[in-house]
Amino acid sequence: MPPSKKRKISSASNQSPQLEDRATEEKMSVQSQNNDNGPIPREPSIEDTKGSESGITVDKEIERKERFKALQARAKTSAQRNLKEAAAEAQRQATDPDILSSLSRKQAIASHKLLKADTEADGEDFERKRAWDWTIDESEKWDKRMAKKEKHREDVAFQDYRQDARKIYKRQLREMKPDMEEYEREKAAAVQKAAMSGGLEIVETEDGELAAVDKDGIFYSTAESTDFIENKPQRAAVDRLVSDIKKAEEVRLKKRKERGRGDEEGDITYINDKNKQFNQKLARFYNKYTSEIRDSFERGTMI
Repeated sequence: MPPSKKRKISSASNQSPQLEDRATEEKMSVQSQNNDNGPIPREPSIEDTKGSESGITVDKEIERKERFKALQARAKTSAQRNLKEAAAEAQRQATDPDILSSLSRKQAIASHKLLKADTEADGEDFERKRAWDWTIDESEKWDKRMAKKEKHREDVAFQDYRQDARKIYKRQLREMKPDMEEYEREKAAAVQKAAMSGGLEIVETEDGELAAVDKDGIFYSTAESTDFIENKPQRAAVDRLVSDIKKAEEVRLKKRKERGRGDEEGDITYINDKNKQFNQKLARFYNKYTSEIRDSFERGTMI
């Protein structure tokens, strides 16, 4: 029994190297086939997944930091710009515009005098040289404007109430802003109405334009016309008239107050400021003696 068993073991030991060589050859053949077909795809492991997620997280953090730095830079730039504009606005408000206009006017006068002095030093006519920069029409308009300005400057002082009323009337005309669109609309409606009733005749001129001809002479207003009483002004025009009247009254009261004649005063017993001061002096010394007599005169019981 033992020898036979020993033979079996020896035979098995003799066959094992052959099996190992065959397995090695099969393994090598499989690897060669895999190398010919390309690398074998490997399933991602847990470590690979964790590495990719950590890389994405790092990229997001870097992007957020860059965006935050850009926002900080923009906020800093905006704050600096706002501070600069606020300082400029404060300086502009602190500067008096009257002072700026006065300085610019003085600078213009100084440059004018310097140019005039240089021109006269060269032996040239200053006015003639200065007129070279302007055309004849512009020069005539300027002279007319200066003459009108000089006349207006001389006309400031009070002459009489008629002259004062004329100045007020001219000022109101300058401030008036008529509604030309509404005027043209009302004019077209009136012409159309007159043409339909036969008061006007529409005639076509040689140029192809239409003209209204008043045949009877009753369409256009004259001294005897009474059609204006049928005019109904708009609400805005009435409000504008009321505001102008209130404004004129406020100006009158303001001037009266500046002259020392407020509404709190009683009867006006003076003709000028000098007479007013004299009357006040008399009242200060003699009112205590004459107050009863004046009250009796006012009541009518003195007689």
